Amino acid sequence: MNPLTLIVQITTSAIADSASTGQPPQEELSLFTLLLKGGYVMIPLLLLSLFSVYLFVERWLYIKQASKLDERFLQDIKDKLSKGNVKEAIAQCEREKTPIAKMLEKGLIRLGSPIRDIESAIENMANVQISNMEKNLGLLGAIAAIAPMIGFLGTVTGMIKAFYNISQANNISIGIIASGIYEKMVTSATGLIVGVIAHIFFTLLNNMIDRSINKMEGAAMDFVDTLYKPAV
Repeated sequence: MNPLTLIVQITTSAIADSASTGQPPQEELSLFTLLLKGGYVMIPLLLLSLFSVYLFVERWLYIKQASKLDERFLQDIKDKLSKGNVKEAIAQCEREKTPIAKMLEKGLIRLGSPIRDIESAIENMANVQISNMEKNLGLLGAIAAIAPMIGFLGTVTGMIKAFYNISQANNISIGIIASGIYEKMVTSATGLIVGVIAHIFFTLLNNMIDRSINKMEGAAMDFVDTLYKPAV
C-alpha cells in the first residue's frame, strides 16, 4: 500500500473516532489560569514585580527632576559672579533646589578660598547628589538576580511533588507527567520575565544617571572657568 494512502486512512480514522466520542473541544488555557497553576511561589514573584515597577517609577521621576538644567540659570549665576554679586548668586541657587544648584551653591559659599578647595567642595557635593540619585538602585539589581532563582526554586519543588504523585499513582500516563511538569515550569518562566524587566529598569536608570553626571560636570567646569575671570 502507498504510505501516503496509509497516512490519510489513519488520520481519517482518528478524526472519525474523535467525532464519535462526542467529547467537547479542549479549552484554551488563558494566561491568568496558567499563572495560577504556578502555585504559592507566584506570590513573591508578583510582589517583586510590583516592587520593581514602583522603584523604577519613583527613581525615574526623581532622576528626571534632578537632571533638569536651565541654561538661563547657569548664565544668571555667571553674570552675577562677573559683577561680584555673590550673595544674589547663592540666593538663586537656594531657590533652584536641584543637584546642580546645590553643587554650585557649595562652591559659591567657599569663594575666597583657594581654587582647589572650591573644586573639592563642589566635587564632594556632586558625590552626595549622585548617591541620592543612585538610592535603591541596588534593590532593582537584587530583584533582577533573585527573581529567576525563586522561579527555579518553585520549579524544583514542584517537580519533586509531581514525581512523588507519580510514584503514588497506580496508573502512570503521559498526561499525569506532563501536567505536573508544565504547571511548575510556569514559575521559572515568570521568574525569568521579572528578572529581565528589573534588569532593563536598572540599566535605563543607570543611563539616566550617567547623562545627569555629564551635565553636572559641564556645569562645574563652567563655574570654575567663571571664577578665573576678573570681576567687572
